[in-house]
Amino acid sequence: KGGRERERKKMASEFKKKIFWRAVVAEFLAMSLFIFISIGAALGYNFPVVGNKTATATQDNVKVSLAFGIAIATMAQSVGHISGAHLNPAVTLGLLLSCQISLLKAFMYIVAQCLGAVVATAILYGVTSSLPNNSLGLNALAEGINSGQGLGIEIIATFQLVLCVLATTDRRRNDISGSAPLAIGLSVALGHLLAIDYTGCGINPARSLGSALVARNFTNHWIFWVGPMLGGASAAVIYDFILAPRSSDLTDRVKVWTSGQVEEYDLDGDDINTRVEMKPK
Repeated sequence: KGGRERERKKMASEFKKKIFWRAVVAEFLAMSLFIFISIGAALGYNFPVVGNKTATATQDNVKVSLAFGIAIATMAQSVGHISGAHLNPAVTLGLLLSCQISLLKAFMYIVAQCLGAVVATAILYGVTSSLPNNSLGLNALAEGINSGQGLGIEIIATFQLVLCVLATTDRRRNDISGSAPLAIGLSVALGHLLAIDYTGCGINPARSLGSALVARNFTNHWIFWVGPMLGGASAAVIYDFILAPRSSDLTDRVKVWTSGQVEEYDLDGDDINTRVEMKPK
């Protein structure tokens, strides 16, 4: 009983910190900008430039994929030092399961991400409401794609994204020489290049929620929550327990989940790639 009381006090302490709320606000603001920019670019599908007959569907796919990827990379560079720039409930879930964030912060991040997506999509609707065929970037299954296939695409596309996030932000590594925001942005673009023709590419439940809520269309919406969340959780479990396992026990993990005190645990075993090392504290 005393242990539970201490954990509750630690969680309440985190809730009262200014740095906690700055991080939540950063997630909301960055998510709003990301959604407005990326969905705004995606609307080019429906509003071709008059007289421009040279653009192809493939070029549109590349344009939208790059818009999403560059927007994520930019926002990650802008607020990554404040909140970690998750900007995706599936990424937040992956980092939660990987013991890099507390339960309270994960919950507040997801709320902020969803609110940011809805607000940005609503503003975008106000800007573009007079234009025809305004789908607001709504995720939907392509013709001939059933729900199981769409779910599989969303799982795989999100899996590679969260795996990239976990690998490029792993503080135990000393072999990373490039830019983590750029790598994550490219992973987002890659996911879109894969999934955009099948599902419109969700891989981000908050992004999908914003479009569905403002457009009032929730057809097959569950796919764009279940798929990304399964993909993110799978990536975390595989990375944390198989690819680069930690020797942390359940007690250590509960400590992080309740208090937010992230520990840098030793790698489990001697046969791990020697490039993956603990940084000195």
